[in-house]
Amino acid sequence: MSAFAPSAPRLPRDLHPGAWWLWALGMATAASRTTNPLLLAIIVAVVALVVSARRSDAPWAQGFTAYLVVGLVIIAIRVVFRMLFDGQHGEHVLFTLPEIPLSEAAAGIRIGGPVSLEGVLAAFYDGLRLATMIICMGAANVLANPKRLLKSVPSALFEVGSAITVALTVAPQLAESAQRVARARKLRGEVGRRTRWFRQVAIPVLTDALDRSLLLAAAMDSRGYGRTAGASHASRRWTAALVVGGLLGVCVGTYGLLDATTPRVLGLPMLLTGLAVATVGFAASGSRIGRSRYRPDPWRAPEWGVAATGLAVGGLLYVTSSVDPTLLNPSLQPLQWPELPPLATVAVLLGALPSVIAPPPVRMGIDQDDTALNDTGHDGSDEATDRAPDLRGPVLR
Repeated sequence: MSAFAPSAPRLPRDLHPGAWWLWALGMATAASRTTNPLLLAIIVAVVALVVSARRSDAPWAQGFTAYLVVGLVIIAIRVVFRMLFDGQHGEHVLFTLPEIPLSEAAAGIRIGGPVSLEGVLAAFYDGLRLATMIICMGAANVLANPKRLLKSVPSALFEVGSAITVALTVAPQLAESAQRVARARKLRGEVGRRTRWFRQVAIPVLTDALDRSLLLAAAMDSRGYGRTAGASHASRRWTAALVVGGLLGVCVGTYGLLDATTPRVLGLPMLLTGLAVATVGFAASGSRIGRSRYRPDPWRAPEWGVAATGLAVGGLLYVTSSVDPTLLNPSLQPLQWPELPPLATVAVLLGALPSVIAPPPVRMGIDQDDTALNDTGHDGSDEATDRAPDLRGPVLR
């Protein structure tokens, strides 16, 4: 009878934010290697599935819809600009726009004129690829708490830690502030009014999001974040050169991986070299910084599984695009219907495994309407939400 007994449910806990970012970067890398709209649509569906299954109910985790809207806007802008400035890209002309004559100094630039199906599809494919990459990055912001991610930042990056915190928290806090202001206006019966919208909605949202990010940076500074011990000028210059050189190598290697036209030596080899040099610099620079962590986030088997899944998806798509790029990039000259390559499709579907591998998130059970007390919502609920996982962690684990 014990063989058929149901297994004990996994206790909820917050996954390490670094694992979510590695998974999202792998999915974004896979999206950057293809213009096939079918594959890109599958990537968006996989990301949406993981977000719906493993995001928490914290206010900053409710902004995934905003990234979807941003993706649609990017696609629309890309298509409109292509139709206005370079619409004729093939022989299947859809319609003709009024053309504006330009002087000889603007030779090669055309405004208006014929718009072909090939040109519209090329713009749609490029816009969809960029939108998919942004959605993948948005999924990382929704799934990973940026404040917990900052706890895992190497000590050598103490000087840019505040800037990283502000940059990573602006987008989630912006989505949360927009929801809070919208709920406050709804409670006051101002839904549908268009008068003074910018002053009553946009300004409170932007101010609240930026104030919260700056308050977090000030709190880090008041707690001694970045306190350094004594070190000679020569050692500081040496470690700074290693860190900066390694990070530049990582940037060049990442660009080489994302751009299929760059030489292969600027891709994975440059990325691995930059990581090695940066690691040496981090280790040397971190030795002179005294910093403690309260209850550091563990890195266990689920973290390894989520990170490995994202890296596997990105690696398989990278290898497929290097071997035969035509499988991932449908032809526009001549015009062909896009097909689903089997290997790439299976690789992308592997990206949905974190919805099963990752443990269920900690649910706060906070009523969102209780936070709509004023326009900007300075009621301290975000601080309580961020502390709640730490307070409940020992009981849940």
